[in-house]
Amino acid sequence: MPQLIRIAHSCGVVLSHDAPSSGLCGRSLLGHLRQDAFHFPALNTSVAEARQRVLTRLREWGIDEVACDDAQLVVSELVTNAVRHTDSEKVSCQLRVSRVVVRIEVADQGDAPTEPRVRRSGTDEESGRGLLLVGALSREWGVRPDDSGHGRVVWADLPHGADLPHGRHPH
Repeated sequence: MPQLIRIAHSCGVVLSHDAPSSGLCGRSLLGHLRQDAFHFPALNTSVAEARQRVLTRLREWGIDEVACDDAQLVVSELVTNAVRHTDSEKVSCQLRVSRVVVRIEVADQGDAPTEPRVRRSGTDEESGRGLLLVGALSREWGVRPDDSGHGRVVWADLPHGADLPHGRHPH
């Protein structure tokens, strides 16, 4: 067994068959227990595929339905933004779960003219509310440069299980 995999296993990280190990277990603030990483072409059809992949993984990991629903909405918004507003060829998604947080990270390769930000949409506009939704469902979210130096990562931390806000109970 390669050393990185042994280290991940010793830190309680369960690796998906196609998820690269990030080697973060000793330094992570989230205390990652499970993770998955996947890539899609930057096409509108990839949004539904990403949503389904996240739902499948979270259910496999025993995450409550409220958090699964929230995660599907968040990944849908983040992947949609990466596809529509960047000149990327592919979009990457990383999913990490700790005892109380589901972290979703969506990375693009593009050079959009502006950083993702919440904007005020008119009542008759059909788009422009995605990041408001991400903010409402997340403990916090943000944007950082991609590790490769090309593109950026938009991330969101969603509560799950007993850590859901008051009034939002798992099914």
